[in-house]
Amino acid sequence: MRSDTRTAYHPRMTISPPFAPEGNVLVVGGGLVGASLAIALDAAGCRVTLVEAAAPRTDAQPSYDERNLALARTTVNGLDSIGVWTLTAGQATPIRHIHVSRAGEFGSARLDAKKHGVDALGWTLPARELGTALLRRLDTCKQLVRLAPASLTGLTKFDDGWRAEINTPEGTQHIDAALLVGADGTESFVRAQLGIEADVHDYQQTLFVCTVTPERDPENRAWERFSDEGPIAMLPLGERRCGLVLTVDTDVAADVAGLNDADFIALAQKRFGWRLGRLSRPGKRHPYAIKRVAARSLIAPRAVLVGNAAQTVHPIGAQGFNLGLRDALTLAELIAESVDPGAQDLLERYASRRAPDREGTMAMSHDLVRFACMPQPLLAPFRSLALLAYDRVPPLQRILARRGMGFRGEPPRAVLERVP
Repeated sequence: MRSDTRTAYHPRMTISPPFAPEGNVLVVGGGLVGASLAIALDAAGCRVTLVEAAAPRTDAQPSYDERNLALARTTVNGLDSIGVWTLTAGQATPIRHIHVSRAGEFGSARLDAKKHGVDALGWTLPARELGTALLRRLDTCKQLVRLAPASLTGLTKFDDGWRAEINTPEGTQHIDAALLVGADGTESFVRAQLGIEADVHDYQQTLFVCTVTPERDPENRAWERFSDEGPIAMLPLGERRCGLVLTVDTDVAADVAGLNDADFIALAQKRFGWRLGRLSRPGKRHPYAIKRVAARSLIAPRAVLVGNAAQTVHPIGAQGFNLGLRDALTLAELIAESVDPGAQDLLERYASRRAPDREGTMAMSHDLVRFACMPQPLLAPFRSLALLAYDRVPPLQRILARRGMGFRGEPPRAVLERVP
């Protein structure tokens, strides 16, 4: 799918603002990607207003939840560049090995950090810990204006920007901005107000995440295992715990949610196998419905979409936040080099820069879940041979490793720095 720079937006009215927006950027959505973008823009000296529906507390922000994030190497580089990683590195667990396989088939692919000249391929970090670090870093921003809790209730286009109507506990505020950024998630209000349509694919799957304790130490190894029922992943955490990611068909999700701990662990054990020995002590389970949402355009006049507002991908391969952060840091890089953050040529460069990474990552996640989880016996030898090729053929393994670490297309310069 190509990243189209056209938009279906038709403003209901155009007005002249009472004052010029003076380069102000309005970011709607203070989740993981929106907060990261606001921090990066503030660090670049931009005037930024961040609007977030949740109160500025970790327990109030929906995206700062119990998921265990697999952060690509480029993501950690990017978080370090904006002063966030140092605030949370102590809670992260390095991923030094990755093992990919399919139940009942002979092929597997293994990646080793040392073999690719790095100390880690990525890191595992609870979303709540990253959220806490982002809130602490937001507190140090110099020019950033944060409105939280607050909600965007209306938008009006004028020649040089947007006027946003913001509902806050103190009453309604009107903010003029040269650039409007929609970072407000899969069900983006900004995307809808801009008239940008999205292609939606419901996988009819539900994801359950929790922590478990394996009998054997995972030794900084992440596991991804496919089956007819969907993928299951095991991510290394501190204190010999693991983050379990279990996918089930939506029509049985209610039954799985109702299982007691012993039966849930039995299901996870059956799906994952015994490579880590017996699993035990499951933590609180959290279900998430899975669907793919792809905006048909990333940009509109003086407006842009980032993160899940631009694309929501299947969690297979753990690419969602990683992809969204590269959105945010690419946009921040372009804005920092421009006089006008909402200039059309800037937005078109953003869409062009993001196209290879966005399209490649979305195609990978979508095709992989269909190919690797399709209950088709005739595919079995081809899947096994593909995994063996990635395991044994060095050029293919380098491609797999680099893309897994987030090096695709033209990444933002901030993610190319080495982790300290």
